[in-house]
Amino acid sequence: MRLSDFIEANLPELIDEWAEYARTLSLEDSHLTETQLRDSARDILIRIAADMREPQTDEQQKAKSRGDQRDPECDFDRVAHEHADDRLAQGYGINDVVAEYRALRASVLRRWQQTSWNDAAFREMIRFNEAIDQMLAESVRQYAQRTERIRDLFAGVLAHDLRSPLGAILNSAEVVLHDDGLSSSSVRAIAVAQRGAARMKRMIDDLLVFTRTRLGDTLPVDFTPQNIGRICNDAADEVRASYPDARIEVRLTGELAGRWDGARIGQLVVNLLVNAVQHGSGDISVNALGHGGQMTLVVSNEGAPIPAAALPTLFDPLTRASRSPRQSGTSSSMGLGLYICRCIAHAHNGTIQVEPTEGGTIFTVEFARFPSSPR
Repeated sequence: MRLSDFIEANLPELIDEWAEYARTLSLEDSHLTETQLRDSARDILIRIAADMREPQTDEQQKAKSRGDQRDPECDFDRVAHEHADDRLAQGYGINDVVAEYRALRASVLRRWQQTSWNDAAFREMIRFNEAIDQMLAESVRQYAQRTERIRDLFAGVLAHDLRSPLGAILNSAEVVLHDDGLSSSSVRAIAVAQRGAARMKRMIDDLLVFTRTRLGDTLPVDFTPQNIGRICNDAADEVRASYPDARIEVRLTGELAGRWDGARIGQLVVNLLVNAVQHGSGDISVNALGHGGQMTLVVSNEGAPIPAAALPTLFDPLTRASRSPRQSGTSSSMGLGLYICRCIAHAHNGTIQVEPTEGGTIFTVEFARFPSSPR
């Protein structure tokens, strides 16, 4: 008897064993019923048996051994995805998902070994293991993707909801600062609170961009007439307010008018300046050059250069160069600043590049002065 036939012939017993083990993993607050547990096992075993009967080339066998993703619409992958979604919804951990497949494998092979053992049986066992491994790989992949999406949604909702109370704090601090009856110590304390709240606002803005792009949405931009000089000077003032010791020089050359999302470009410049303050030492410069139809922004700082090994992933989210930040802040906390810069540059049909030098680091952003439409 072929192993696929054996599985279907012994389906009730195999399901009983698997359901008994699955119950040992059940959480107290899980709502998975006995019927759901048994149906899940039945679907998996039936799809595995069907998969084992299908002709398989050497290339397909090799792909299975590597856990390569197949057609997500096929029944085999659909069953794996449904199993992962059900377990995640009921609070099961990824280790529990893996343990279920491990128990299913052991149950089938233990019973199969008692019936016959020859070369054909050995080949059937290999084919069964390949199918189990592929099903497991799909379940783990789906579980991880769904977990990431839930986490990103939570972060996005949290960041969005924090904006209103934070705005109230900033507005209230601004009102209090205009009270002539405040002592000098009170003014200093409120100024510190303002700087902290402004820094928190930048972190929230970055987190909102991160979650939006991670969830597959395009970064919304609103192109309106802007002046890059005003944007750069405002960004420099914002960073100086949070880092009073920062020495930032803004240089403006050429045609400064354009049509961009002013808030996003300002966010880009602020993030580059904060990165320079945290990781550099000495003077920081912002150079804006408008020439013809192009705008070039160059932010440079003195200090230790970025390690070459960090360059390939420097603009990826939640990654940072190995050098330690000199001052704490947005980028050092979350590792999102440069990723946000890349998203904003791309949304303006532009590019961003980094060039380590002996004496520091240079970031260059290029985009059209009048881009045709948001990307």
